[in-house]
Amino acid sequence: MHAAELAAEDDFEGWRNAARSLASADTPPGEIDWRVSGASGDLLAMAGEAAPAAPVAGTPFPVPRAFVALAEDVICHSDPQRFALLYAMLLRLKQGQASMQDHADPALRRLETLAKEVRRDIHKMRAFLRFREVAEGDDVRFVAWFEPAHHIVRRNARFFVDRFASMRWTILTPELSLDWNGETLSEAPGATRADAPDGDPLEETWKTYYASIFNPARVKIGAMLKEMPKKYWKNMPETALVPGLIAGARARELEMVDKSRREIGGNAAAAWDALREEAAGCTRCPLYKPATQTVFGEGRVDAPLMFVGEQPGDQEDLAGRPFVGPAGRMFDQALELAGIDRATAYVTNAVKHFKYEQRGKRRIHSKPDGAEIEACKWWIEQEREIIRPKLTIALGATAARSLLGRVVTISGTRGTPHRLADGGEAWVTVHPSFLLRIQDRTEADAEFKRFVGDLRRAGERLAELVG
Repeated sequence: MHAAELAAEDDFEGWRNAARSLASADTPPGEIDWRVSGASGDLLAMAGEAAPAAPVAGTPFPVPRAFVALAEDVICHSDPQRFALLYAMLLRLKQGQASMQDHADPALRRLETLAKEVRRDIHKMRAFLRFREVAEGDDVRFVAWFEPAHHIVRRNARFFVDRFASMRWTILTPELSLDWNGETLSEAPGATRADAPDGDPLEETWKTYYASIFNPARVKIGAMLKEMPKKYWKNMPETALVPGLIAGARARELEMVDKSRREIGGNAAAAWDALREEAAGCTRCPLYKPATQTVFGEGRVDAPLMFVGEQPGDQEDLAGRPFVGPAGRMFDQALELAGIDRATAYVTNAVKHFKYEQRGKRRIHSKPDGAEIEACKWWIEQEREIIRPKLTIALGATAARSLLGRVVTISGTRGTPHRLADGGEAWVTVHPSFLLRIQDRTEADAEFKRFVGDLRRAGERLAELVG
């Protein structure tokens, strides 16, 4: 048994030196006891059953740069198995049993997840750490308290030195503290929340500023809590204002909308033109590269009814308009039978670029994935903000996922109303292309009639909403 002792929880250099030495001799992962100096380790190993790891002579071997970068992040994680996990992957890479390109490899995926969590914690510290002014005689020092989830304080030190180079500051955390005197960065033992100041004269000014810039029209509580979990609130002065600001957000939003309508008037068409022009240069996901053009929505900008499809097809991609191919013709036929005039509605797609596979001279439709739907969701939200439809019909599961914000099935959501985050109402039905793929004629006719029935009921519901 080999004992590899590291100087600290985030001792990347120590881990790398020990790992290279042990891997060069093909030491099995199960024969290494990874320890951190000063930390309590395995009692049996501490009793003398593990010998300190000594430099081992072996053949040098190359290490992929991608692995080194990954290891630098993973070492900072709080998972006690991280050293062993990294070493096992390093040994597999050396022996040709793994590749940094094989993202389906469970071991690599686990390491990438750990690295992602570390990078997120680094971001949280930069975003949510708040300095408070403390008088030191005739001088001042700025002190902050933060509780990281992982060992990322040293990794973040350079950021704060560069960002606040002219300030004298101290960052207190449970694990260790950082002190910058304007010239030199030093470390100190960890602290407690009681060691940090509660407030300073600048906080009231900051709270006033925060309240004045708070935009109620953009409040999305779920997204806010995901980005700024409540665990950070107690150390941020502005968060004391959030509950009250949220409580009044809807009233302020309605006031802002009413004011904008009175002052700006019928500016929806100009806003839509600007949005369409902006979308023409969209590069939010890779789908823009092979596509001919962005296929934006079309129709009345004051339409009470909006249709959202999946994505443009081959003919839509060439024409630059939604629903003009075979599925579009079936869609128009169904609308006519349902008593809905397409000219009174707004028609668009959840994804604005054509995703396809090239097979000879043909371009075969390929289903958008979750990332592509999410990237394009921004455009749908902007379209809805301008048009504000009373009722939206999602044509297919992709459109339903975009509107409802989750993966759903047509069978589980069809035929019932769904309340959307912006206050509108949505109904779900099949996409016309689904009908084109049905081979059995009897089944196809039955499904088409059911589709027409869905549209007719939606039209009746719209009449109720419009009043």
